[in-house]
Amino acid sequence: MVMVDGSLDAEKIAGYFKGKSILITGATGFLGKILVEKILRVQPDVRRIYLLVRAMDAHSAKQRVEAEVTDTELFCLLKEKHGKGGFELFVEEKVVPLAGDVVFENMGLDAPRLEELANEVDIIVNGAATTNFYERYDIALDVNVMGVKYLCQFAKKCANLKMLLHVSTAFAAGDREGLIMERPFKKGETLREGTYLDIDAELRLAGDVKKELERQGGGGG
Repeated sequence: MVMVDGSLDAEKIAGYFKGKSILITGATGFLGKILVEKILRVQPDVRRIYLLVRAMDAHSAKQRVEAEVTDTELFCLLKEKHGKGGFELFVEEKVVPLAGDVVFENMGLDAPRLEELANEVDIIVNGAATTNFYERYDIALDVNVMGVKYLCQFAKKCANLKMLLHVSTAFAAGDREGLIMERPFKKGETLREGTYLDIDAELRLAGDVKKELERQGGGGG
């Protein structure tokens, strides 16, 4: 997440999260779980960590976070440190599950919750994505493109936002080998030289094909 060049050590990085409120998407994924555990372990004075997960309601979101994140073996060191009861109280105080989805505008959250987040969140980490090569194209576009767009729209509403970190998959580097330094992509730029990506055209194409399949009785699958 941070390039360590000698001026930034682990202690300073951990200190940065003190008193901060963080919104994390994709927390049930491999990297997401690691990030949540690491922050809670090295910076117990983090203010709050909001975890956006796909769920029907707040109760279902809490159950999913427990089953797929905090109750996993990865959190054994924190459980040893706090004890079973202490760990549960610690997580309840620090971790806030949110029932929502990045594929929806405003992440599927109601207005009061959205306003609360916008006023409190200091850091956004977007790790929500689908990396399934066989995913339906319209679904992949919703998660990997529209999800990022909606999250950026929300970020602009955050009064105290200090960082928005988008976690790319390894696929963003294509088939290149060796050390590949991160750099910003320009709009329309692709991994294949001489080509241009018009995302609006891609979205229209996916929508048109889906409508045509539905018209033919294929259901869009």
